[in-house]
Amino acid sequence: MEQAEGPSTELAKVIKPIDRRSVHQICSGQVVLSLSSAVKELVENSVDAGATNIDLRLKDYGADLIEVSDNGCGVEEENFEGLTLKHHTSKIQEFADLTQVETFGFRGEALSSLCALSDITISTCHSSAKVGTRLVFDHNGKIIQKTPYPRPRGTTVSVQQLFYTLPVRHKEFQRNIKKEFAKMVHVLHAYCIVSSGIRISCTNQVGQGRRQPVVGTSGSSNIRDNIGSVFGQKQLQSLIPFVQLPPSDTICEEFGLSCSDTLQNQFCISGFISHCTHGVGRSSTDRQFFFINWRPCDPAKVSRLVNEVYHMYNRHQYPFVVLNVSVDSRCVDINVTPDKRQIFLQEEKLLLAVLKTSLIGMFNGDASSLNVSQQPLVDVEGHVIKPQWAEMASPLPEKQGNPTLLRTRGEEKRAEKMESREKLLETGRRFSDMECHLDQEDSGCKFKVLPQPTHLSNTKRFKKEGIPLNSDIPQESVNTQNNSSVPQVDVAVEINKKIVPLDFSMSSLAKRIKQLHHRQQHREGEQNYRRFRAKICPGENQAAEEELKKEISKTMFAEMEVIGQFNLGFIITKLDADIFIVDQHATDEKYNFEMLQQHTVLQGQRLIIPQTLNLTAVNEAILIENLEIFRKNGFDFVIDESAPVTEKAKLISLPTSKNWTFGPQDIDELIFMLSDSPGVMCRPSRVRQMFASRACRKSVMIGTALNTSEMKKLITHMGEMDHPWNCPHGRPTMRHIANMDVISQN
Repeated sequence: MEQAEGPSTELAKVIKPIDRRSVHQICSGQVVLSLSSAVKELVENSVDAGATNIDLRLKDYGADLIEVSDNGCGVEEENFEGLTLKHHTSKIQEFADLTQVETFGFRGEALSSLCALSDITISTCHSSAKVGTRLVFDHNGKIIQKTPYPRPRGTTVSVQQLFYTLPVRHKEFQRNIKKEFAKMVHVLHAYCIVSSGIRISCTNQVGQGRRQPVVGTSGSSNIRDNIGSVFGQKQLQSLIPFVQLPPSDTICEEFGLSCSDTLQNQFCISGFISHCTHGVGRSSTDRQFFFINWRPCDPAKVSRLVNEVYHMYNRHQYPFVVLNVSVDSRCVDINVTPDKRQIFLQEEKLLLAVLKTSLIGMFNGDASSLNVSQQPLVDVEGHVIKPQWAEMASPLPEKQGNPTLLRTRGEEKRAEKMESREKLLETGRRFSDMECHLDQEDSGCKFKVLPQPTHLSNTKRFKKEGIPLNSDIPQESVNTQNNSSVPQVDVAVEINKKIVPLDFSMSSLAKRIKQLHHRQQHREGEQNYRRFRAKICPGENQAAEEELKKEISKTMFAEMEVIGQFNLGFIITKLDADIFIVDQHATDEKYNFEMLQQHTVLQGQRLIIPQTLNLTAVNEAILIENLEIFRKNGFDFVIDESAPVTEKAKLISLPTSKNWTFGPQDIDELIFMLSDSPGVMCRPSRVRQMFASRACRKSVMIGTALNTSEMKKLITHMGEMDHPWNCPHGRPTMRHIANMDVISQN
């Protein structure tokens, strides 16, 4: 790029407004970001229209068609033109109305944005109309076709080929459609739970197949019944209702709140959360739903607090959560993001304090309580048997009546400690009384025995340590005055000299110096910089791993030169001028772990009776699509295509391995992992723990001496791993020690 020699003679570019069409396209992509946001906007419109029946139909997981039908009030003919125009709404008239808005939607952007991103068709019939109307819109939200359409009261919105007007986003959307579908179902679950008195159903059709139910509710006005409709009755058995308590003094102090702050009763929290006993929770946060004034949202601080408190009682699992916070609408700002999932609250710290106090109070009475029967034990003759622990708890009468015996034993122990300390002091004195100075002279070596300056310091040290100066301690260890009278003695030592001839060549020396000089010039010509700056300490593990990932490729491990073994536990290697230290056990453990992960097929134990799984329709579909991955993990199922949805898959085989047992919780975890990464081979956390334990036991241990070929083999294996930088238990495998060029420069 050429630089201008002088000031530019071009006129400054004129600031002009962007044309309305471009503004429409730019902004629309920010309102509807995903399949879940598109479905969310359509469902909210139906709820706001007063519908009691909402039917959601998808084709190819929503990539081909999204259709939402309701029996709401419908749209009047005079509102047809403004139905899909930007910022046209019936919910508010001015900004001040935001504090009183009670509907889900109010921005007037959803249908307009969907028009810009897809092909929209709407059929509607208002209660005052005799016949319905079918409307087709262009990408600007203008009506291009209007025809009569017989239908009952309500509205149906059809969205075809979502995002096809944005080629890059459309390609990415289709590539990740199953992941998008799983996220959409999670969002839809929130509306199924919170929509009391509204029956919501969702179906999906793949290709020319039949429509498969995804989720459905019965239209109950009870939140608990809605949870049961979505997640099954088994989930309800593990839930306890939320009980709100005022914040305690200690928690108020933790959040920096004063007593006057806690007097405000502005929050009312209700909902359900799972028991904290182990086995009741979830392996992930896939069933956590938060609402503010019954509006689904993502309050990050509230979610984090709930999980942290739950982990105080059940550290390995996450709770099922449905919590609603009712608060004055004037204390809430819902107009933060276009999707309205981020909400600002006044007195958020007070809300967190109330939540923490309430959760701790609920879990304290529920956590780890075990009722032990205190029935007395009787023998075959009917006599009461006194437990052994009761005998141990009661003091022996001999020891109670003879305290002198206890004191004598204590004195014996102290006497043994005293003798050992005296021996150490005596030995240390003998070494400290003599300093050897070696003065090299022609006749040999001269030893000087120097006197100790004084004995006061030793006497003070004895008094400070509480050691009595009595006759039991040897006098020479305390009194050092006799040492001052020891004369200086010269001891003649005979030295046997040995002459060894050395090979020396002036030409080879000159050649070596020339090579070193040339190498130094070459280094000075290069740009030397420190590629590895992280220290070897726990606090910089992340930084060290990032540096290694950046600078070391898999092929470099084979090029590393093994220097040797250090302390029978570490391998010192060299790559060019860089020196590395490798943990031989952690490296071998990670290699064995990854080999077990890739190649082990767990053997299953068949069940006598097939076990029914309590799965949602979405989870069941994920399981059926990834049966091969489940089989590699030791789980096997029988699929009955004629059975109703959520009852098609039955468990017929569980993995077993020595003392390790597995169950439905591991299936739930696998389903969650596969919903995020469809078709990717993965293992449940407990299988990973089992493999980590096996890999640890079969790996090279610390303290094992290795020859060069064995060390080279371990280093080469690092280049065959996907993640070679730490072992399954988190220990680092390799760290950079020094760069020889930097050391030589210094």
